[in-house]
Amino acid sequence: MFGEEELVKIHKDRATLISYIITAAFGLVLARLWYLQVYKGETLHNYSIQNRLRKEVVWAPRGLIYSRDDQLLVDNIPRFDTILTPQFLIDRPLTLAKLAKILNVEVTFIEHILKKNSNQATYRPIIIKKNISFEELAQIESQNAELPGVSVDTFISREYRDKEVGAHLLGYISEISQIQLPKLRERDAVDYRLGDFIGQFGIEEQLDRYLRGENGHEFVEVDARGRRKRYINTDNLFKGIEDEQPLSGMNVKLTIDRDMQIAAYEALEGRVGGVISIDVESGQVLAMVSRPSFDPSQFSRGLSPEYWRSLVNNKLHPLRDRNIQEHFSPGSTFKAITGIAAFETGAVDERFEVNCGGSFRLGNRVYHCWKKEGHGSTSIVKAVRESCNVYFQKAAMRMDIDDIARYAKAFGMGSRTGISLPREVNGLIPTKDWKRKRFGQEWQPGETLSCSIGQSYVLSSTIQLATAYAAIANGGKIFRPYVVKDIYDGQGELVKTFHPELLSEVKMKNPKTLALVREGLFQVMNNPKGTAFARRGPGLMMAGKTGTSQVRSSSADKVYQKCDLMDYESRHHGLFVGFAPYDNPKIATAVIVEHGCSGSGAAAPVAEKVVTQYMKKYQPEMYLENLEKDKAIKDIWVKSLKAEAPKAKPQSPAAPKPVGQNL
Repeated sequence: MFGEEELVKIHKDRATLISYIITAAFGLVLARLWYLQVYKGETLHNYSIQNRLRKEVVWAPRGLIYSRDDQLLVDNIPRFDTILTPQFLIDRPLTLAKLAKILNVEVTFIEHILKKNSNQATYRPIIIKKNISFEELAQIESQNAELPGVSVDTFISREYRDKEVGAHLLGYISEISQIQLPKLRERDAVDYRLGDFIGQFGIEEQLDRYLRGENGHEFVEVDARGRRKRYINTDNLFKGIEDEQPLSGMNVKLTIDRDMQIAAYEALEGRVGGVISIDVESGQVLAMVSRPSFDPSQFSRGLSPEYWRSLVNNKLHPLRDRNIQEHFSPGSTFKAITGIAAFETGAVDERFEVNCGGSFRLGNRVYHCWKKEGHGSTSIVKAVRESCNVYFQKAAMRMDIDDIARYAKAFGMGSRTGISLPREVNGLIPTKDWKRKRFGQEWQPGETLSCSIGQSYVLSSTIQLATAYAAIANGGKIFRPYVVKDIYDGQGELVKTFHPELLSEVKMKNPKTLALVREGLFQVMNNPKGTAFARRGPGLMMAGKTGTSQVRSSSADKVYQKCDLMDYESRHHGLFVGFAPYDNPKIATAVIVEHGCSGSGAAAPVAEKVVTQYMKKYQPEMYLENLEKDKAIKDIWVKSLKAEAPKAKPQSPAAPKPVGQNL
């Protein structure tokens, strides 16, 4: 048996052990509390806050785009998108069914979007429907308690003031696709995500890094179902949780004139084609329009499948810019280049004349002039004025194709102009070496004749033609066309300005070369025998050249077939290129009307309206002076025609106008 002292000792030892255990347990609890509250306190506090808060993107407004005279072309407007955050989605079938009913879509449509974005984190919101109506917005907000994870996001949408006018130039923004995502992340070193919008075409694409801005974010307190409770302000509870304000994109001023754009667009009504006008002494693009067109606002709002199909399935290809993305045979507009080459190489001079009888034979082939009865004795000025094929073809027989190519390339044809817009095509100016490499064949003399009048292998774009004729107008200076004038930050401070860039200058050996060619171009518009006399336009004093670009070659028996009786796709393209005023050139304009049959009937009227708008707005005094000059010129020609009238011999009725050839 234990004595009393032994029992006390035993219980005392046990009590001591228990006290140690209790002390150790409390020590562990205190240590854990210290670890959680002190050592990890800030981290766990942040976790707790993050469970209560949702980080929402505040979209940065893109920069605005203005015309040269500060008229707003592209603006920003708010739009509302339905978003769903998978993290807060509780009863998935029920929630999706209710949301589908509100948005008037199938549940499978929503499921498809969620599946498409399943590879991203569940806390990232997914756009279900863009640009919802105010009625849909009201229903979502009023039923918010029944739609966990569903909310409405405000997005800044792009609004193009004149819709289809100049859409190819301005471009559009649209959502980054899954295919584009990795490429754009690597290219721009920006953490883009699905749902982000970026410039995809035109100015919007080319200047995206200036226009885009930087998105901000804000924190919103939400409940366990992700429903917004309130926007938080920084206080002791949310210390360190800071909103970040978005940084607006930069504003851009273009060289484009809005009124000229509208005039060009209206002038192309009912036609398929393009028009471009440039300043002859700087290369500034004043107008640039292509038709048919599209509404770029549709891309920003959220493109519907129906609208997209209407664009991509349209045989007229409304998404293609016909000024820089298409090339074609320049037809008789190329004759000015052939004439310059002939004079500069010494192949001909001002005394050189040909007798045009309507055609001539070379080998086994007959080469026709557009005028069946011919032009008679023809020199350079008359040849340009009346677009005589025979004159330029016989001049070309005295040259090599490489001679013509050298001067065509010197005037900027056959290569990209370098305008700061994507997807510009090269065009083509053929040479002997080119054909040898391309076809493995030697050049034939007859091919030079076809190329000399802008047919066969020769391909050009309206922007190249405008650049070339601007150089003819200004004495040989080749400027790079440009469309951006200035870039400003959000405070209106100038960030970057663009200046004329002189690429080269064509030096003339013969001082008479440009003078004679320009005189011929002037008479095209201002002599009753000129091919575009009816489209000279009062007050313009314009010089220019019409052209017909053959889409398909014609057999000998159909050379003079009326174009408007052909199938639409077989009709020739109509072209016109010119500059004004003749004696003090300011503006050069090039027009193509696809399947328009003739330059004088289809393309020249478009140029007339665009140049008239320019002269009235920017050269009003010169316009009034030219009106007086027009009257004087008209009087001279009236007197001249009256003097010739008695000498005229009776003629049989004229044959139908052979628009199937170069006019």
